[in-house]
Amino acid sequence: MTHPPVPRRRIGTSELETSVFALGSWHIYDRMHFEDSVRLVRTAIDRGITLFDVGVYSMPGSPPAFTDVLFSAIIRAAGVARDEYLLSEKLWLEGWDEQTGFRSQLDAALFRVGAEHADLVVLGDLRRDDVALRDIALNLAELQSEGRIRAWGVNNWSATNVQALLDIAAAEGIPGPEIAQLKYSVSRRAIPDGAPFARLWERGLSMQASDVMEGGYLAGKVATDREVGRDPGGIRQRIINDVPAFVALAEELGGTPAQLAIAFTLTHPATATTLFGASSVAQLETNLGSLALLDRVGAAAIRERVTPFWADRGLVDPEGP
Repeated sequence: MTHPPVPRRRIGTSELETSVFALGSWHIYDRMHFEDSVRLVRTAIDRGITLFDVGVYSMPGSPPAFTDVLFSAIIRAAGVARDEYLLSEKLWLEGWDEQTGFRSQLDAALFRVGAEHADLVVLGDLRRDDVALRDIALNLAELQSEGRIRAWGVNNWSATNVQALLDIAAAEGIPGPEIAQLKYSVSRRAIPDGAPFARLWERGLSMQASDVMEGGYLAGKVATDREVGRDPGGIRQRIINDVPAFVALAEELGGTPAQLAIAFTLTHPATATTLFGASSVAQLETNLGSLALLDRVGAAAIRERVTPFWADRGLVDPEGP
């Protein structure tokens, strides 16, 4: 059966064009049989997914993680050439070096994944106030000029700090952040849909929607043994309570809850790509069915129908962390 390829969108104002879906690796490949993960990645490539996030969620000094090392073997075994996909890495402010900035951290990440460059790097949460934003922007511009990275963005930064980075980049004549990775789902909308980030979307910043299924709850589960991300606003129990009604709505619209959760994220005009994990080819194919759901129901109708599940409205500051 021939499937239409996954659509592509531009990341910010950069030269990068990404598939609207990005395949994540957090707690994925280390739970799969190797041959199954190879089939998964090969299928993703064949269906038109081009962006692979292999950023390791392990701060300097934490126990080692190996998802990126596994990916290096998976991508080779799948017969995928380096120019056939975009590689996304994470950089952490906790690993910032006074002398070299992010350089040594990036070198180590690329060594682990067996690549010469990252197409996209995303800076982890801003938990330090002793590193100047200008130094960060200049260091990333240097790495970009050397071809070590092609574009960069931030993960869960405040609108004010992203605005500051954009202003610094404009003043220095260097590339600024092109994308903001934000929690975005039918339940968590306060920040991406709020006024502070709306001003950034107008400047050309793109969004990467993450945590779109709340660790599996919005895929229809009322319990999960997976590690789930932070819970801004303390709304997770509300999300769990909403699962039966959300499942019923998805069925009414002719899709699965996972498909509806993913389709919603693509209704935001700033979304360049939606990040999700899949641990089997069948799960990947199901998730890709969100495109047909979006096409059939329409963006406006989906946004209207899922409004009752907006759990963080009025509870989370739209300015962001």
